[in-house]
Amino acid sequence: MGILNLTPDSFYDGNRYLEETAMLKRVEQMLKEGANIIDIGAFSSRPGADLVSYKTERARLIPNIKTILRHFPEIILSIDTYRHQIAREAVEIGASIINDISGGDLDKKMFETLAAMQVPYIMMHMKGTPKNMQNNPVYKDVVRDITAVFQAKINKLKELNFEKIILDPGFGFGKTLEQNYEILGRLEEFNRLNFPVLVGISRKSMLYKLLGGQPEDMLNATSITHTIALMKGAKILRVHDVKPAVEAVQIVKMTNQIS
Repeated sequence: MGILNLTPDSFYDGNRYLEETAMLKRVEQMLKEGANIIDIGAFSSRPGADLVSYKTERARLIPNIKTILRHFPEIILSIDTYRHQIAREAVEIGASIINDISGGDLDKKMFETLAAMQVPYIMMHMKGTPKNMQNNPVYKDVVRDITAVFQAKINKLKELNFEKIILDPGFGFGKTLEQNYEILGRLEEFNRLNFPVLVGISRKSMLYKLLGGQPEDMLNATSITHTIALMKGAKILRVHDVKPAVEAVQIVKMTNQIS
């Protein structure tokens, strides 16, 4: 899953793809490098970020979805939004997947909207909101606590006859450095919920806070953590750098076939 940020303030590549030509060139590049899905977001969810208004999110997102689909009609688009109105409109014009950083917590109408649309839903775990999520996040057992949250939400969605669920443990979203690495080390435990697991680790602070440097320096660290995640059962990688991620997938796939 290749990341396309339509924002001026994302932690890594904000402001790079706001102009239409640059946006389309980026989409084409990611597809050529092997991306199966393009994930489009119109607000920054970096730690400390304020939530943008519905009007701003929609203005950044909906026209660009139409433009991308006009140029790449066969593309699978995932829409990074927590608002049910945006989700519904995006699907109506051709988007395929909804990626919700709040797992339904920031918009209580999201689950019923999904049940009506029946499109795949990436349900991410986040403690709090982007504004406050890193203010001393506490867990009794981080993996078990997240699993319990997922299970409760899965049950709610099943009651609505919806089971097209993808789970994202939410690296960096309300987790300390140590908690992020505990999640990575125990990632296979989420497979017990019997839904595909997505990981979004690409160039995140859990890498450069451990190793030093900035997001721009974290390609090698990203590839290492992607490989670990794949070997522990991750099914989707959400990435800024598609080609290295595709290579990690190929290597792990071959290793698993032979071993």
